[in-house]
Amino acid sequence: MHYKWTLLVVEDEDKLLRTLSDFLALQGYEVLQASDGQKALEVFYNNMNQIDLVLLDIMLPQIGGNEVLREIRKKSQVPVIMLTANSSVEGQLYSFSKGADDYIVKPYTLSIIKAHVEAVLKRVGKNSQTLEAGRLRLDLPAQKVYRKGEYVETTRREYELLLFFMENQGRVLKREHILDAVWGYDYSGETRTVDTLVKQLRKKLTEECNYIRSVYGVGYIFEAGADEK
Repeated sequence: MHYKWTLLVVEDEDKLLRTLSDFLALQGYEVLQASDGQKALEVFYNNMNQIDLVLLDIMLPQIGGNEVLREIRKKSQVPVIMLTANSSVEGQLYSFSKGADDYIVKPYTLSIIKAHVEAVLKRVGKNSQTLEAGRLRLDLPAQKVYRKGEYVETTRREYELLLFFMENQGRVLKREHILDAVWGYDYSGETRTVDTLVKQLRKKLTEECNYIRSVYGVGYIFEAGADEK
């Protein structure tokens, strides 16, 4: 089975949104859509672990593209390509300073979009179907966890939590952010749910992979290799 990479396309022009989404779907991508900044953040928070790249228009209703980018960067390092009619160097530098990975100026051809998407995914390693950290390896298409080459049985939620930790290695993650990422933006449960799942996951990973560290009063940080010889 071929693994489909998931893209979030954010564009307020309906015709362009449809055209771009249809084209990318034909290229084999799974495509999520949003036509304003508020919707973009909702879709992103609810699908954070599945989204591999964001195509983000700068001029958006509700919340502007650069503000959306800033919010995304609080929780994720997912690749973001900005789409804009502003060709000024200042505009590009501003977006890059907020964490953009690439910048495409309108009008553009669909082939240019395809080339940029492929280049960015390749550059950040998203074309790989595995994610490794220390003694752990995730098989992304199969959603399976391996510890020193041996399969570790996990629930879907445990897998998503570990994936989120590994994608944000070395970053202190607040319980609230973890809750949004793994359970969804609209989840109304308590942050203790995170602690319970972390405890379960630590037990399955064993002391050999004791990479999930508590940060007192804040949340957790994933640091692979800290106990490696």
